[in-house]
Amino acid sequence: MSDPALARLREDPSGFEALVVEELDALPDDMVDGLDNVVFVVEDRPEDGSLDLLGLYDGVALTERGSYGFGELPDRIVLYREPLLAICGDLEQLRDEIHVTLVHEIAHFYGIDDEELHRLGWA
Repeated sequence: MSDPALARLREDPSGFEALVVEELDALPDDMVDGLDNVVFVVEDRPEDGSLDLLGLYDGVALTERGSYGFGELPDRIVLYREPLLAICGDLEQLRDEIHVTLVHEIAHFYGIDDEELHRLGWA
């Protein structure tokens, strides 16, 4: 039996976006205070249409930046709504997956690679 809350979020992208904002607001200040020139975006699916990717960091990690000045396009952290909904059985699990995906993609902003994220239990 499908969770009614998830069913509503499948039909209401703005409700999903609100949930992402709630989870982003719940992250520790020291994790998000250093995010400079970063936008958070929710898209339905990755460009290839798959359900395999939950999120994406699109930018240059802090550890790889030279000068970063005025006029630079912002880095993007993208969460994919349909893949996240597809792997979750209830609202609590969805909240957890959004949280983990946010932490994972923010870690890439700070220069932490997938290998280190796996070691730390965030991948």
